[in-house]
Amino acid sequence: MSKVTVVGAGNVGATCANVLAINEVANQVVLLDVKEGFAEGKALDIMQTATLLDFDTVVTGCTNDYSKTADSDVVVITSGIPRKPGMTREELIGVNAGIVKTVSENILKYSPNAILVIVSNPMDTMTYLTLKTAGLPKNKVIGMGGALDSSRFKCYLSKALNAPANEIEGMVIGGHGDTTMIPLTRFASYKGRPVAGILDKAVLDKVVADTMVGGATLTGLLGTSAWYAPGAAAAYLVESILRDQKKVIPCCVSLEGEYGQNDICIGVPVVIGKDGVEQIIDYKLDEAEMALFAKSAAAVRATNDVLKEINMLS
Repeated sequence: MSKVTVVGAGNVGATCANVLAINEVANQVVLLDVKEGFAEGKALDIMQTATLLDFDTVVTGCTNDYSKTADSDVVVITSGIPRKPGMTREELIGVNAGIVKTVSENILKYSPNAILVIVSNPMDTMTYLTLKTAGLPKNKVIGMGGALDSSRFKCYLSKALNAPANEIEGMVIGGHGDTTMIPLTRFASYKGRPVAGILDKAVLDKVVADTMVGGATLTGLLGTSAWYAPGAAAAYLVESILRDQKKVIPCCVSLEGEYGQNDICIGVPVVIGKDGVEQIIDYKLDEAEMALFAKSAAAVRATNDVLKEINMLS
């Protein structure tokens, strides 16, 4: 019997729970929210699709009752305020740091062995905060951002190539921010062919630019943060854990010398299985890519420093 808790029943959390249920990734999915009746309503709505979509996963909701989350194998933390148009992820830090720290503490009272998947923004910094305060081994704290950014990269590549996204390989590493993510064009391919040999440089540069502002583009269009792709990306990560799929997914994880970085959580390719982060993959970045990664890491560190300024970390 497997159990997943999704904290935060807003658009992203509810989408994640819905995808987990439809794909029967877990036997039980618990949605938790601070807003009275909200998670219960979302859970009931999802359960009323069970016969229509033919799934047996049981989805339940609760209002701030962490005892209902007991013995969860994986916990997805989406809670926090979403980005508004014109707002950077970094501006969210003061509010969301307090929320994420409180959530992780409450979760671990009832599920001390859970693997935590962090979605809340600014995601790299929230992952770092959780790693530093939750007392979990580093393999059990995973930031989701790279999975989402990579799916956006492959979406834009599929449009440029006029080809199915599922036949395209592409990966985004670095920070989960509009200026810090690094779409790895050198490694991107379509049916085994490097996309750099198919698309001209101007088109490929536009794909990279569109990917980097993928979240901001949607925020501008929707008036709030996106939710279908972020929710599905979190569910994709959970599935690789619970089914021990050992997929290589770019995730925000703790580095101890890998890619030339220490004391930071940032997006790199990792093997995700039943133990969470099972291996960090070295993609042998070239000099230019390493320089971009170092610049991205510096920006993430600057955001992490805010945690000390607001006394969330000593």
